[in-house]
Amino acid sequence: MDGGSRSSTPEAPPQDLWSSILDSISSTRSIPSKQILLLGQPSSGKSTLASALLQKPAADGGKDEPRTDFALGYDWADVRDDAEEDTLARLSVYTVPSSAPSYTSLLPHFVPPRQSLPHTVVMIVLDWTRPWTFVEELHTWLSWVESWVKGDDARELVITREENRERLQAHLQHYSEPTADPTPATSSMQGTILPLGPGTFTHNTAGVPIIVTCTKADLIDDNNDLVAGASGMGGMVKGKGGEWEERTDGIMQVLRTICLKYGAGLFYTTQQPATLQVLRHYALHLLFIPPAPSAGLSSPTEPTAPVRNPFPFQHKPNTLDRDRIVVPAGWDSWGKIVVLREGFDAKGWGEAWERDLESAEGDDADEPGAKRMYIALVPDQGAKPPPLPPFNNPTPEQAFLAKNYDENSKKPDRDPRGAFRNPAETTGAGIVGPLGSSSFNLPNVERALSEMEGGAGLGASVDGARKLPARPAARPGAGVASLAASVGPGGGRSPTSPSLPGSPSPTGQTQHEVLQNFFQSLLSSKDRAGASAAAARATGAGGPRTNGGGGSNGNGSGSGTEDGS
Repeated sequence: MDGGSRSSTPEAPPQDLWSSILDSISSTRSIPSKQILLLGQPSSGKSTLASALLQKPAADGGKDEPRTDFALGYDWADVRDDAEEDTLARLSVYTVPSSAPSYTSLLPHFVPPRQSLPHTVVMIVLDWTRPWTFVEELHTWLSWVESWVKGDDARELVITREENRERLQAHLQHYSEPTADPTPATSSMQGTILPLGPGTFTHNTAGVPIIVTCTKADLIDDNNDLVAGASGMGGMVKGKGGEWEERTDGIMQVLRTICLKYGAGLFYTTQQPATLQVLRHYALHLLFIPPAPSAGLSSPTEPTAPVRNPFPFQHKPNTLDRDRIVVPAGWDSWGKIVVLREGFDAKGWGEAWERDLESAEGDDADEPGAKRMYIALVPDQGAKPPPLPPFNNPTPEQAFLAKNYDENSKKPDRDPRGAFRNPAETTGAGIVGPLGSSSFNLPNVERALSEMEGGAGLGASVDGARKLPARPAARPGAGVASLAASVGPGGGRSPTSPSLPGSPSPTGQTQHEVLQNFFQSLLSSKDRAGASAAAARATGAGGPRTNGGGGSNGNGSGSGTEDGS
């Protein structure tokens, strides 16, 4: 039974199966990875370019509509040969939404320069609906590329940068314009090498292949002043004759001058698939640039075998059709740039670009840089934000109060009591201050004066009855007579009774005089009352000794005779 069970087990798999699995794994690992960094501002056409590079349908269906971007966009696809048989590379496309540091700081984590530098192409996207931003955006993105390739300055990275620069320099020096006859495969790169021209490859120390892509170039020739693009503004609109052509050619000359300094290519794209296909071919061509030939490994008798680029670029340069410009790296020069439009100073623009770089590093330049010169060439036609209202600078509180105090102090009617005065009345100053007769016309003042007058009379009679019981009946009348005499001989109304506004007193005195006499009478009556009380006390104490001790009768009165008769 054991033998039967063992004989029924399946045989071991042949060794060819394991070999095929190992071969598939090794072939998968041997596929190189290539990266393209798409750098551009929002709504500049990056998603359309990414779809064309990966040969995938556009996510928005080709419509130019605003879309929400991630902090870092990513997509990939396999790159096959022309026969669609073998996979040559795995292409990854990283998309940066804008130049904000919060976005650009993510790239070094996903694309470290130490491992990715030899396999990366940088594509800077410019929008033709905003041509006045070209130089500013180029300055921003090219400065970022220079900082990205520095990395941590490790020795391995320094060696990689040197090798990468030598490779790109060799590509620029060996560039030849494609012809109708294909180049023989047995040609060698050890031919005569010409030095680079002036203003060529003076920057880009790490040798990063760069492609400056101007999208929406079909809007250059639009006849409307405003183009219904993502930004809502048109670019260089047609209909201005020679001025329009001169300006568009001037923009192209400026871009070519800057690209020449970095060894970069310049391409214009539209919605036409042909322009996007040319751009894809050139991007793959730069991704597979062969390494620079080593002089130590070659000999005069045995030339080095050429290294073939699997994606040769067979498109001729084009600087005449403004909607499909093709300027490969290595073809351009100052002479070709100046020929396009006379009067352009390529050297001057190159020096102006250097001044902008120096000013960014902290050096102040007296002469204008490329940014200021470009603004004079292409004024800003973008939508301006509404101006802010003028700043309201309030007056300090103390200054405001002091100003109003000075103004109010000069007004004669600043006293609120003036509302109760007669305007025709002339007010004179008295002892108690500048009070007019109208001040006593208020009901509460009149009532208070009446109560004071009545209360004073009643209190005086009561005190007199208590303190001076033996005074004659005619005695209290003397106080009233003296008060009347002190006020004046006119008699009539009491001095405390208010008079009609503006009417003189019966004695012909003004209200101030009546008031003054009233207070004087109060003071004099108080003095007389104090003297009378003192005399009464003295009389009560010495009465029995002087009058002979007369007693009081039954009705409270006493006789003052000594003999009692």
